[in-house]
Amino acid sequence: MWVVKLLEVFTHSDFAPFGLTTGELQGLKGIFTMPFLHGDFKHLSGNSVPMLILGSLLYYFYNRVAGTVLLWVWFAGTSWLWFVGHPGITHIGASGVVYGLATFLFFMGVIRREYRSMVISLLVIFLYGSIFWGIFPIYKGVSWEGHLYGAIAGLVAAIYFRKEGPPKIVYEWENEELVDEVIEEQPTDTNSDNTNPKIKINIIYKPTEPPENNSPNK
Repeated sequence: MWVVKLLEVFTHSDFAPFGLTTGELQGLKGIFTMPFLHGDFKHLSGNSVPMLILGSLLYYFYNRVAGTVLLWVWFAGTSWLWFVGHPGITHIGASGVVYGLATFLFFMGVIRREYRSMVISLLVIFLYGSIFWGIFPIYKGVSWEGHLYGAIAGLVAAIYFRKEGPPKIVYEWENEELVDEVIEEQPTDTNSDNTNPKIKINIIYKPTEPPENNSPNK
């Protein structure tokens, strides 16, 4: 993304026509090029920084499916935008992919209920929770449709790959409700010539009961 923007600046070019134009055949190329194009450096920074953070979380915790998820939210989101979006509008930017990654990471924790995945969900909400307002047509000149379809792609990926990710840790707790009592009995026949007396062991299980409250009333 940065290389494309710098190339655009140094060559005094405008790469916006290579964006995704909804509903037009010539705009289909934008399915592949849209995430690399940005209006200015503020727009580029606003997408590249969260892309770096969310992408790192994706590849660290969901490494087995990270590449598939990234390609899915990219191509599914942009394809849906071209088919369903308001016709004749040119979209540029990687914000749809950012929304897809954020939605995937958030819903993986909600669906899996594994504590590490849930921590990632909370982290995404803490860092980028406010971006989800971008799926509504609130801000003028913002591709809210691209955000929306990217977020839907992320949700679909989270549902499909819900069994992936860090394995759940199973804890084994000691059973404290039973008490073992061992009774050792010696043979009572002292005149017996048996040099190897038998030892009888009784194991009695008693459920523990909470102590009664004998404190005086005040």
